[in-house]
Amino acid sequence: MKVSLFDIDNWKEIGSTLARNKTRTFLTGFGIFWGVAMLAMLMGGARGAEDMLRRNFQGFATNSAFMMPGWTSEPYKGHEKGREWEFRARDMEILRQAFPELATVTPFIGGNSVSYRDGKYSYSASILGVEPEFVDMMEPVIYDGRFINATDVLQERKVVVIGKKLASEIFPNVASPVGKSVEINGISYKIVGMAGQTNDMRLSGSLIDEQGIIPSSTYRRAYNVGDNVGALLIVGGRGANLSDLEPKIRQTLYRLHDISPSDEGAMWFMNVSEEFAKVASLFTGLSFLALFIGISTLLAGVIGIGNIMWVIVKERTQEIGIRRAIGAKPRDIIAQILSEGVALTAVAGIAGICFATIVLAVAQALTANEISTPRFQMGLGQALAIFALFAVLGTLAGLIPAIKAMRIKPVEAMNDK
Repeated sequence: MKVSLFDIDNWKEIGSTLARNKTRTFLTGFGIFWGVAMLAMLMGGARGAEDMLRRNFQGFATNSAFMMPGWTSEPYKGHEKGREWEFRARDMEILRQAFPELATVTPFIGGNSVSYRDGKYSYSASILGVEPEFVDMMEPVIYDGRFINATDVLQERKVVVIGKKLASEIFPNVASPVGKSVEINGISYKIVGMAGQTNDMRLSGSLIDEQGIIPSSTYRRAYNVGDNVGALLIVGGRGANLSDLEPKIRQTLYRLHDISPSDEGAMWFMNVSEEFAKVASLFTGLSFLALFIGISTLLAGVIGIGNIMWVIVKERTQEIGIRRAIGAKPRDIIAQILSEGVALTAVAGIAGICFATIVLAVAQALTANEISTPRFQMGLGQALAIFALFAVLGTLAGLIPAIKAMRIKPVEAMNDK
């Protein structure tokens, strides 16, 4: 007697054996199915969740920081604590001169809500005052026209780059408003560009898509803020470490504004590179956690295979003895028992991978937007690796019962009841 992969009678016998106890076979198969599906879904889900979080930083300079003044928390040089302070235009120039490691130091003014109007359509949204270097930190998507340039700032031009969503509210029936005029708090501005952004960062509480952007010099004159600068955006040059520069930058600004050197709460400093590092560390941990949970579930299914093989061997002791008596070789007995476990593993494992693929595809479709599509899918190599891992473990789980079956002596098997 010889067991062949292409022996139809052998496969019929395997099916008949597994069908004798449908409940037991189903529960074991479901354990395999769920173990494979869980491992695949956790691996694909962790990757998709990481993509979703990284989407918040897409199009955002990694080696950059956002600085905003606040209120002092310590008295210093005759000033009481709780004093509000502002960045000044001179602060930018001093930082540029004192820190050649910084590739960009640019202002970010505004965020207050204003009224946009074009004829019968009006909408309330925020407005920003920036300089051309703004794009060094957050690169906007220019759907039409251009962004603010140096001449706009130098000549205090009344021009605006309007967000795509804001444009759809004020010009609902116009493909592009570039070249048209819009009133902002009653003052006419020429629209020179329509823009959006590729990430979910909200520096002023709104996306670029939802607001208007004008030259910083124009903003200062229109809203009478003098040389105040609401916030500063900085981008480090090649090799610059903003974490190392932060204390020195604080010391320089605090000295200019008579703030205690130890007053950490007087200024908010958001280091984007550190946020990136936190995201990377978080998802490294989550990937290991997903792998641990998935493999634990996988092992539960493997144990189920081993158990069912033990039961099958026990139930078929006499049959195995008869096979041995009529000339079946030990390797034929091992192959017969293992083939039953491998068949169950293969069917349930493939079903688990297919189920996980469908679930991940649905998750990917639900989380996709104009910015990006998170990769909630496994690669073919990952799917094959998961299946191969489970096939090997399933085979090993059935190996001990198979060896036990091989060692059954014909005479003892005949007398087994």
